[in-house]
Parts: sequence; structure tokens; C-alpha cells
Amino acid sequence: MTDAPVPAVETDIAGVVLAAGLSRRMGQPKMILPWGDRTVIGSVVNTLQTAGVNLIRVVTGGMAELVEDALASYRVTTVFNPHYSNGDMLFSIQTGLASLPAVIQAALVVLGDQPQIEVKTVSEMIKLYRQEKPPLIVPSYNMRRGHPWLIEKSMWPDIQTLTPPATMRAFFRQHHKVIRYLKVDSASVLSDLDTPEDYEKNRPISQG
Repeated sequence: MTDAPVPAVETDIAGVVLAAGLSRRMGQPKMILPWGDRTVIGSVVNTLQTAGVNLIRVVTGGMAELVEDALASYRVTTVFNPHYSNGDMLFSIQTGLASLPAVIQAALVVLGDQPQIEVKTVSEMIKLYRQEKPPLIVPSYNMRRGHPWLIEKSMWPDIQTLTPPATMRAFFRQHHKVIRYLKVDSASVLSDLDTPEDYEKNRPISQG
């Protein structure tokens, strides 16, 4: 079953999908696990594309070949994070942002293990950015900050200059005054897949 497509939009907003993890807590490569009629990573990419995100960079790491194979039929480009074994998503975000062409004005930073994200959430974030241009947009459910994040290009240098032990949490603390929270009615923005229990509890049944 395919989600109904929405009209194509300009290529000023790109998706940066973080898929470089080693899936240690899952015990197997979680990005390629079945998710309905797709894989976990395929579902994430499909959601972005259905919401009108035309340019997507998927950041890979230890499972690079498996992720690339799972995405062979999707219009995406993969970029390799050489520091994937560190386990810090900061390096993946930096890698993804650095790979984007100059025309891109904002990036949606998306977790590759968050197949529950909804087209509606992504579309509303894009709409808010286009209408009001807040530099940081973060979805919020019941006063809890979730994913994905939309980060305007003007903010990228502050991310690119971060070095461990600094994290994205430090970035958000530094820029808390300009964050625009988008209230959503779905807990999907808070959910990712870390453990076999997470996967079994949340995975949809294939329609095939």
C-alpha cells in the first residue's frame, strides 16, 4: 500500500537521514528490518518523499552496504560518516549537512530508526518554515521535544564547529530562544527503535 503523494515542492529543503549506527542494542541491523511492506529505513525515506522532500542524503556507517542495498530503489544519495564507530550522532549530522548543495536553505534532520514519523508532521514543518522562516523547528508532543528537526542554513556553522564532548543538546541550549515548537497530536515524534522490544511492539504487519 502506497501513501498518497502530495504535490512536488521546491528543492530548498533537504532531508538528512541518520543511519550510521551499529544497532548494538537491537542486536541486528535495524535499518533493514521489515516495516510493513518496506524496511525501517525505506519507510523513513518514503515518508519524506511523500511529504515532498525531493533531495535526501542518507548518512551511513558500519552497516553502509546493507543500508545502500535496502535503498537501491529510492531516489536518495548515501554519504559515509567515517566516524560512525564513535556512536555520536553529531558526526553524522555534520557529514550530512556538509554534503548538501548550495541551493539548499534548510535541512530536516531525521532519525533513520524512526519509521513511525508521519507525512503530516513533515508537511506541517515544511509549511511552517516556508511561511514564517523560523531558523529552528522542533515537533513537540505533550511538552516533550521530538524528531525530526528542521534547521535553517544560517545555523549550520554552529553545528559544524561543535566538537565532542559537545552534543546537539548543547546546540539547542545555545539557541533555545529561536526554537519554534510545532505542537503535534501524535507520539510518533518521540518514538524510535532501539531494542527488539521496541520493534516488536510497534512494527506494522505487511500488507502483502
